[in-house]
Amino acid sequence: MSTPVAMQPVAEPATGRTGPRPAQRLTGFMPLIALVALVAALTIADPDFLTARSLTAVARTAAPLIVLAAGATLVVLCGGIDLSIAALASLTTVLLALWLPHLGGLATPAVIGVAAAIGAVQGVAHVLLRIPSFIVTLGGMSILSAVALVVSGAGTVRVVDDSPVAWLDLYLAGYVPMSAAMALLVVALIALVLKVTPLQSWISATGYSESAARLAGTPVDLVKIGAFCVSGACAGFAAVMLVSRQFSGGPTMADNLLLPAVAAIVVGGTAITGGHGSLWRSLAGAFVVTLLRVGLPIVGVPSAYEQILYGVIIVVAVALTLDWSKVSIIK
Repeated sequence: MSTPVAMQPVAEPATGRTGPRPAQRLTGFMPLIALVALVAALTIADPDFLTARSLTAVARTAAPLIVLAAGATLVVLCGGIDLSIAALASLTTVLLALWLPHLGGLATPAVIGVAAAIGAVQGVAHVLLRIPSFIVTLGGMSILSAVALVVSGAGTVRVVDDSPVAWLDLYLAGYVPMSAAMALLVVALIALVLKVTPLQSWISATGYSESAARLAGTPVDLVKIGAFCVSGACAGFAAVMLVSRQFSGGPTMADNLLLPAVAAIVVGGTAITGGHGSLWRSLAGAFVVTLLRVGLPIVGVPSAYEQILYGVIIVVAVALTLDWSKVSIIK
């Protein structure tokens, strides 16, 4: 006698309840292996690399990238992508530079709130209009870049009094950059919220199979909008870090961080198809990408090759982490 349809077991991969496959376990160690290999290679090329001064510079450089990648990782885990993070961060640097003289310390939470709202609007457009996140954020990137140019007058906006954001340029114990510590704190807080709430399982289920997640009662639309909102907020905070370092805002200040942020996510082992990955892996991936940026001049590679390197890294990392069961149904 056949089993009734209502009693038939649901396929485990669709709900995200199965354990990681061997290939996924291997990619989980990929960022750590790459990180150790890069540190070893750079130390051999330049014995002075493993000094407190050099490592502090790497941590300070990595801070905005870590925050950008952390927020965007949530969108990728949901099965989407946010291509607007760098343009949004650039616009936020301009807004912060313009608002600091009038709002003082309130300018920082204000611009982060605006960036989060912009991210949420893009999430709503993606969910309600059923437009792929790639298209929504690609259009958003263009719009935000244009708005940044208009608002800034197509030029750099100088910050006369940076005291409200100067605390990000301080050092803990004389060596640890405050910006790097705050970046780690952002990752830890987001990871903690995911751990102690159903959000982690909801995000994984949405990324594995959106249709199965809906059938299981997961609030898919709210999860996606929330992911875009957090991604926007992280872009805003990354912009605050950039302004504290550059003492100015600019319409293209963060534009060169888009490819590194995407590279950090995929190098960290997060599948671009969604459902598999973690914030901590993106953290390791951000350090890998930063070491590559710092290490190219050390080994004598011209910086002009940097974008080529990122392109190769993204293609290779995506090929290693891709969920081919999903690719087979992509038209």
